[in-house]
Amino acid sequence: MGAMPLTLDWRDLLIRVGLAIIAGLLIGFNRGESGKTAGLRTTLLVCLAACLAMLQVNAMLSQAGKDPSSFVTLDLMRLPLGILSGVGFIGAGAILRKDGLVKGVTTAATMWFVTVVGLCFGGGQLALGAIGTVLGIVVLWFLKTVEDHISRENHAELTVVYDRGLFSREALIQSLAKLGCRISAVECTSQTVSRRIEERFEVRWHGRPDLQQMPPLQESAAAAGALEIRWIVVR
Repeated sequence: MGAMPLTLDWRDLLIRVGLAIIAGLLIGFNRGESGKTAGLRTTLLVCLAACLAMLQVNAMLSQAGKDPSSFVTLDLMRLPLGILSGVGFIGAGAILRKDGLVKGVTTAATMWFVTVVGLCFGGGQLALGAIGTVLGIVVLWFLKTVEDHISRENHAELTVVYDRGLFSREALIQSLAKLGCRISAVECTSQTVSRRIEERFEVRWHGRPDLQQMPPLQESAAAAGALEIRWIVVR
């Protein structure tokens, strides 16, 4: 079962589909337990769909009277490649912006990962699919705790709107510098209608990537004279 045979029996089908279901359940349980948008059912369906796509390719390869060298003309591998591309749309739907943070990137990557695992099982690479499943579980279940305690450089985009003469850029820079932040101006535009100025800053600091460790961007900008403040953490 390490390679893709030209003919499949029911035993092969059941083993491949069964392993894909198990992999989807194990990996999806982590997403569902964490309350993610794409949880247990979504992960299972994606993995199962990828497996079925490869089984369909396998079934279409078995054509009587065809020379093995002519199989390439069927271009059947476009099907699993299309599955991988389509999962990108599901992953994009799982990514959202909330409370200044971009969330769902890991969930989107998980969708893409289980697709590859499902393709492995559907193609008969059972050992490769099993290894991939184990590695995925290790990354999702065990490395999250390690990641949450790793101090790293964080990056945020801070946008402020202010009236000319009522905002001090130097005060903002000095205030955040005291907190260990490096800040630099990125873009400055004038709003013709309201005659206000909108300026965007890049802020970097070293620390844990959670809201409890966030520097007070909004408070510092307000103290410097900003009227409107928007910020987002970039990961």
